[in-house]
Amino acid sequence: MLRLASDWVWDFWIADDGVDFHLFFLHASRSLGDQHKRHRNARVGHATSIDLSNWTVHPDVLGPGHTGDFDQTAAWTGSVVRGDDGLWRMFYTGASFASEWPVFTNTQTVGVATSVDLFHWERRREPIVTADARWYETLGTSSWPEEAWRDPWVYRDTDGLWHMLLTARANSGPDDDRGVIGHATSLDLDTWVVTPPLSAPGLGFQHLEVPQLVVAPDGRRSIVFSAPTDMLSHAAQERGLVGGIWAMGVGEPETLRLLAPQNYYSGRVIRDRAGADHLMVVLNVDSAGEFPGEISDPIPLAFRDGIPYLHETAALPL
Repeated sequence: MLRLASDWVWDFWIADDGVDFHLFFLHASRSLGDQHKRHRNARVGHATSIDLSNWTVHPDVLGPGHTGDFDQTAAWTGSVVRGDDGLWRMFYTGASFASEWPVFTNTQTVGVATSVDLFHWERRREPIVTADARWYETLGTSSWPEEAWRDPWVYRDTDGLWHMLLTARANSGPDDDRGVIGHATSLDLDTWVVTPPLSAPGLGFQHLEVPQLVVAPDGRRSIVFSAPTDMLSHAAQERGLVGGIWAMGVGEPETLRLLAPQNYYSGRVIRDRAGADHLMVVLNVDSAGEFPGEISDPIPLAFRDGIPYLHETAALPL
C-alpha cells in the first residue's frame, strides 16, 4: 500500500523496467483541508517497488507548466510506454483552469514528457493531442464545465500501431449521458490522429475515467474504467445503478459490469512477476465517508468471458 501522511494520493499508473515497478501517482497536500481542492494542486509523484506492495518514494517528476501553457494549472493522470528508440514517454493530462477556486471550468489536453531512466523527465511545451470537435464535445458547446480530454492510456497493438484511450465526451446526446472512451492512434508516438470514440454515448455515464485496455490470458480484450454514482446519467441512477470501477469487453457494451464498488476508484490491472493479474485501486471512501487518498496493495483477479472480476480469494481493503 502507498500512503503519504502529508498528502492525499489518487490516480496512478505503473511502468515496469524489468527490475522495478515504477508507480507514478497524483498527490496534493492534506493541509488544503477540502479534498476537492487537490485537483488544482496535483503533482505527479514517483515510487518504486519489486513486489507492488512495499514502495520507496522518490522526488516528484512533474508539476504545473508555465503560465499560459496547456498544463499551467496542473499535470494529471497518464501512462508510460517505451518506444522503439529506447525512450520512455509519459503521456499525461494537462489541466488549465479558467478561474480561481471554486469555479471548475477547465480545458484538458494531452502532453508528453520523455525520460531515459524513469526518474528524470523532460516535458514538451506544446500539447500532443487535443479533442477533435468532429466527434468530441469541446468547452462551451454544452452545459458541461470542462473540455474532457484526459487520462491517456497508451498501448501498442499487435500490428505495431500505437493506440491512446481517453476520458472524453461525445458531441451529441443528452448532456448527462455523453461519456465515451476517446481514441487516437500513432505510428511513432509523436504524431497522433484522433479518431471516433471506441464507445457510443448513451451508455449511462457522464464520463468514463482512467480507462485501461486489459488483455485476458486467452487474448480477449476489455476496458476497465471508473465512474462514481453521481457521474452516472440520471436515467441510470433512477434504474438503481451505482458507481465504482467498471469493466466491459471492447466493442461489447452489453457485457458492462461493476468490478468494484465506489469505495474504490481509479482501478489499474497489473501483472506481477509470476504472471498473475491483480487490481490496484485508490481507496476512495472510508467508513466515515471521508476520502482516505491511498493506493491499495494488489487484489487478485480472475477472468470470465475475457472480462476481469475479483478472484474468490480477493479481500477488499477498508
